[in-house]
Amino acid sequence: MRKFEKKQIEDFVALLSQVHDEIRKSAENKDYTKAMELLTQCQEGAVAAGELIEKTEGQEFPTIVRLQEYCETVYELYVSFASDCEISANKIHRRLKKSLIQIENSVRNDIKARPEMVFLPYKASMWDSLESVWQAAEADPACDAYVVPIPYYDRRPDGSLGTYHYEGNDLPAYVPIVNYEAYCLEDRNPDAVFIHNPYDHMNHVTSVDPKFYSNELKKHTSNLVYIPYYATSGGMSEGQKLCPAYLNADYIVIQAEKFRKYFDESIPDKKFLVFGSPKFDSVIHKCQNPPEPLPEWKEKMKGRKVYFYNTSINGMLGNTDAFLKKMRYVFSLFQGREDACLLWRPHPLLESTFDSMRKEFRPAYDALKREFVRTKTGILDETPDIENTIALCDAYIGDAGTSVTSLFGVAGKPMFILNNYIHTLPEKDDWRGERVALQFNGWGDDRYQVTNNNQLWFSEKNDYHYKFYMDLGTGYSGSRYYMRAMEIRGKVYVIPCNAQNLLIIEDKKIRKIEFPKYTIQGAAFQSCFRDDGYKYLYLFPNQYPKVIRFHLDTEKVDYIDGIQSFYVRNTDQEWKSGGIGLYGNELMFASPEDGRILFMDMDTLKTRMCSVPIKKSAGIQGFALDGEDLWLMPVKGLSVTRWNPRTGETREYGGVPKNFQVKRWPYEYECEEHPFGGPSFFREGGREEMILSPNWGNMYLSLDRKTGRMQEWKLPVGSENRGKNGYFLAGGMGSFVITEEQAGKPDCRVWYVPERRLYDINVFTKEYKEVEVAFDYDDLIQHEPGFSEESEWLQYCLMENALNSLKDFLDGRITGAPFDRERQLKAFSNVNADTAGTSGQRIYEFVKERIS
Repeated sequence: MRKFEKKQIEDFVALLSQVHDEIRKSAENKDYTKAMELLTQCQEGAVAAGELIEKTEGQEFPTIVRLQEYCETVYELYVSFASDCEISANKIHRRLKKSLIQIENSVRNDIKARPEMVFLPYKASMWDSLESVWQAAEADPACDAYVVPIPYYDRRPDGSLGTYHYEGNDLPAYVPIVNYEAYCLEDRNPDAVFIHNPYDHMNHVTSVDPKFYSNELKKHTSNLVYIPYYATSGGMSEGQKLCPAYLNADYIVIQAEKFRKYFDESIPDKKFLVFGSPKFDSVIHKCQNPPEPLPEWKEKMKGRKVYFYNTSINGMLGNTDAFLKKMRYVFSLFQGREDACLLWRPHPLLESTFDSMRKEFRPAYDALKREFVRTKTGILDETPDIENTIALCDAYIGDAGTSVTSLFGVAGKPMFILNNYIHTLPEKDDWRGERVALQFNGWGDDRYQVTNNNQLWFSEKNDYHYKFYMDLGTGYSGSRYYMRAMEIRGKVYVIPCNAQNLLIIEDKKIRKIEFPKYTIQGAAFQSCFRDDGYKYLYLFPNQYPKVIRFHLDTEKVDYIDGIQSFYVRNTDQEWKSGGIGLYGNELMFASPEDGRILFMDMDTLKTRMCSVPIKKSAGIQGFALDGEDLWLMPVKGLSVTRWNPRTGETREYGGVPKNFQVKRWPYEYECEEHPFGGPSFFREGGREEMILSPNWGNMYLSLDRKTGRMQEWKLPVGSENRGKNGYFLAGGMGSFVITEEQAGKPDCRVWYVPERRLYDINVFTKEYKEVEVAFDYDDLIQHEPGFSEESEWLQYCLMENALNSLKDFLDGRITGAPFDRERQLKAFSNVNADTAGTSGQRIYEFVKERIS
């Protein structure tokens, strides 16, 4: 019997007890007619209860016998009332109570409530997130488990429901399914409902049938359980923080305790079940006992290492053109190889995402797919069961931001993370594109550089010739935990980026100044400032909620509220940051949305607000001081603003050349966002020049401050605003490098980002000479991490770069540490609460206990 049916019986028995009290009162008042009516109702109810029990438990069930005995007692009492004899009310009540107690005991002890659990997958390829829970329920003879695949629809560009999909027939053959039209939630009221789609109406690509949205499901169950369709290698996207299903679900399953903090704080802690991921159960067990490959796969796999190639939605949406070029590059490296088999598995929703969000690129994708099949480059895997495929593969190649990496991680198979911008094999010195990412110091001291793999490099003569100095002790080989380093009074201060601490280094010994941990998605800080008096080191946050003022003498730390939320804003589902600058003894923080500027005194921390009446642009990206005036660079718009804070006088300058173009990085569509970097002012012998360096714009511009005319200022060292190849990623041309000593003079330096080259230049004559920037190559090779713990968001892998190309990986020629399976399994145990593959069993037992 179902629990809700048993509850109906229990409620009926409780109601009988109340009716018995009313019968006693009627007998005491000699109202035999009412007593007889009540007895009739008791009889009818007992018969109905018996019929309900008989349907599930059989005719000879003990509770039915007790009900029959009760009906006989009721009949005898009815006859007594009808004969109009003297009747003892208490005696009647005792007889009824005695019979009712027997029914209560039988209901409690003899009727075993069978929980009914229903599983509602929509994508067959995502069934693995529910399967091991279903297997535990299916194996329990005391539980009724139903798999009811539900339909979903592609969304049209206008958001309406488009093409209908039903993938119930694509589930494994051993999974018995019930058609969604044959299973009526309203009638069955299952004890538990398991779902793996949290989005309801909020998914812009697909939607399950609205009658299966979580708010509708919650009407018909007391236990709605959401199990993520994905697994993660350490992080979660911002889009997973708060989804509609979280509000309606009774429980949310998470991989490990650390993932609680990725969800919105408004969700009650009691909802979270830290049981690991059922997806891991499947891949762990299947890798221990791999299935037979499909017949058409066998010959292609025979005698070869099999490489799982994953093309993800996030990778495609980043820069679609680069993504498609990457596919062609990967295919080309496998063609003709006898030792390697490429197994390509596109994301199940990749094509529908092309149709809804990148429609213009779909023909190019289809052409690549046809060519892959026609040339027999490898295996195209469109089967629904990803774990079967993983069990048959030897290694992973693909994007980092996908749940597939976590499956390979717990399976202990090597992962090679692709850079979608790399489309060619590395040439000599292409390593410069990744390692030479200089952070210039306004005071001319560039001796220390922090590399992206969290190492500190040192130029003893401050001549840009760097040697390895030390590792920064993060335990990770990537993700830019720190952004720059500067020496102040004999101490080296290492400024955080993704880290939430400040490093102080003396004699190669690291001391950490820990800050409270507020952000989990990274991007904690964006820049820093040291005042001329060496009193303070300011750290300016990106996602960290407080500005930090560090006292250089005492090492006191001040946390300043109310600033970050002003200049870092989420607008149109995108984080934007306003500019930060200095005006006298005040720091300036600009709104990224309008003309407001927040001034803060560096000593007293007092603030004041000003609003600049900007009409032709939106937001302020940056400042530049020019005498009494401030030049304001726009977040959006093709004009710059000159503002006098003392008088309030404002003038806007526009009119960029016709061939001035802005393309959003990295998506490469035309826009008006971040066109300019910052202005630089040059004066000599009565000649003046104001030059705007580009940000996402495609050229330097000179601006005549009197006429307002803008024209191209040709940079003599190069005119590209994208890197020369995928190893030299660049979203702009670069900028002038001007120290305090060079301010206002035509002789300065320019950093040309597309080639990572630094030049001495005279702005007026345009004479230039390269300043050699060198990193000791032997040191680079010696300290290349190889396979390693990449970050807290990606536990262990090898990253594609100029020192470790995809061809190197296929050839087994790795620079740095080789693959270590045990090291990988240990790293991934940090993000999986169940390494034994029993997550599904634990989830089932927990929910069953709550039902009973």
